[in-house]
Amino acid sequence: MAVYKDGDKWRVVYRYTNYKGEHKQTQKRGFATKREATAWEREVMLQNGAELDMTFESFFEIYETDKKKRVKQNTWESKSYLIRSKILPYFAKRKMKEIEARDVIAWQNELLAYRDESGEAYSPTYLKTIHNQLSAIFNHAVRYYHLPYNPAQRAGNMGSEKHQEMLFWTKEEYLKFADAVMDKPNYYYAFEMLYWCGIREGELLALTPADFDFERKTVRINKSYQRIKGEDVITSPKTVKSNRTISMPQFLCEEIQE
Repeated sequence: MAVYKDGDKWRVVYRYTNYKGEHKQTQKRGFATKREATAWEREVMLQNGAELDMTFESFFEIYETDKKKRVKQNTWESKSYLIRSKILPYFAKRKMKEIEARDVIAWQNELLAYRDESGEAYSPTYLKTIHNQLSAIFNHAVRYYHLPYNPAQRAGNMGSEKHQEMLFWTKEEYLKFADAVMDKPNYYYAFEMLYWCGIREGELLALTPADFDFERKTVRINKSYQRIKGEDVITSPKTVKSNRTISMPQFLCEEIQE
């Protein structure tokens, strides 16, 4: 690597070997000072060498590269939001190898003490979800980058999962609801599909005419609708087993075909 003056800014030119063994060269411009350029240069060298003397935020870039393409886009966006908003502000500048269980406990205590403008604390389920994201990053470092242990695991979890009872409409309750929305055809047929076929909302919104087989009285579920960063996105269903063909009642086939 090398640091150069670039007008009133500084730039770093560096060479690296990619996973195919190919030698590459690239550069990063726009550093206000030589000190900033040199600090960034050092972090990149640590990343390329997978040395855990790097900062937490630098390792998060590695984690993002390793994981992002392996999960659904909406799953990654949820993970990324929690990490950037609840974890990076605390650990960003800490070196990976120097973060200990006591540091995780101190971070947990800050989140446990948080209250919003209404005096509300984070829910136990939300706290557990945040902690799981931190632990996942450290697990990745342990598994693939030789971190000795996971300090988040050693510190112990915070929060808890709350298993809520699932509530279902009875047939009588649903028919009463359906009668009330019968004058709104789009809503009526949408809820007919949801109730009688037991599909998810995203699966409903991704349906196309080609998914229906009215002779066999079936509907094919092989995709799901998501709204991500203000854009409509069609993905595969929630799980592999979510790809399925569902039988439809005769009256529902007639309604949807019409």
